[in-house]
Amino acid sequence: MKQITAILLAVALVAAFILAAGCTGTGDATNLRIGYQPSTHQTAHFTAMEKGWWQDDLAPLGITQVTDYQFGTGAPEMQAMLAGDLDIAYVGSAPFIAAVSTGLDARIVAAVQTQGSDLVLRNEVPYSTPADLVGKKIATFPPGTIQDTILRTWLEENGVDPASVTIVAMDPGAATTAISAGQVDGVFLPHPSPSIIAAEGTGRTVVQSGEMLKDHACCVLVASGSLIREHPEIVEQVVKTHIKATEYNLEHPDEAASIYAGKTGQNVETVKASFHDWDGTWTADPKVITTSVVEYTNLQYELGYINKPLTQDDLFDLSFYEKARA
Repeated sequence: MKQITAILLAVALVAAFILAAGCTGTGDATNLRIGYQPSTHQTAHFTAMEKGWWQDDLAPLGITQVTDYQFGTGAPEMQAMLAGDLDIAYVGSAPFIAAVSTGLDARIVAAVQTQGSDLVLRNEVPYSTPADLVGKKIATFPPGTIQDTILRTWLEENGVDPASVTIVAMDPGAATTAISAGQVDGVFLPHPSPSIIAAEGTGRTVVQSGEMLKDHACCVLVASGSLIREHPEIVEQVVKTHIKATEYNLEHPDEAASIYAGKTGQNVETVKASFHDWDGTWTADPKVITTSVVEYTNLQYELGYINKPLTQDDLFDLSFYEKARA
């Protein structure tokens, strides 16, 4: 719990940055502020933004501007939402849980995807079982994130004390650089990072996250409590647009790869390889992930990241998805 608090405090400057960029609150409901991370997990946002769907779909509801903000990992993104500087967030469910446990007023209104992270080791590092990771240095997202939670739980379930592995917190860019430079033995990261490392020839996937925790929830779509209460019509339309973008990407993966590559500067062929190689699945249906997300609260409690497990009602508002699909 102390680790999570320290991380959230350390990134408090993110909120000041967003405010300095001229964001407005939801009181006038004219500028919708969306947080996201540079991961293929969240391609629905990239597509909706690139095609102008956010702006076009929300304009009839009084939204005149849609502004998005990139975050390296979920902890600083949730700090920005805690500070009231984001209305909508594409974020991992685990950092969202950690933020709710410290007072975040928000709910999951749709799923984004499941699974989709890989344990990647340098080519010269041997691997046959989790025990081979003892004494190794593995970079992954900070404590309380999806990747950190799954990695530590998987090690314990396989008889490996997480303390016997040096687990270092890094964002995907730093971790990818670190494995390429030989500064770490491996990484556990969401896509497209595993495909980028493979394309560079410095590492290979040895375990996918679905093998560690089958069908686990990963990224989710979160709406602030104030937006839910004051402008439920906007939240419903956000969910509708997210569904549209998710279904479009499933039907047009090559175009989705081009959109993602254009937004992030990644090589489009590497992004296509990521879509092919990952074990993830895009989905907007929150009912697919409710059990998994609630289970995360038990795992985070056992790891000491939160004070008590949370319930589905603490975390979800399924009504917007149900209305969007009606």
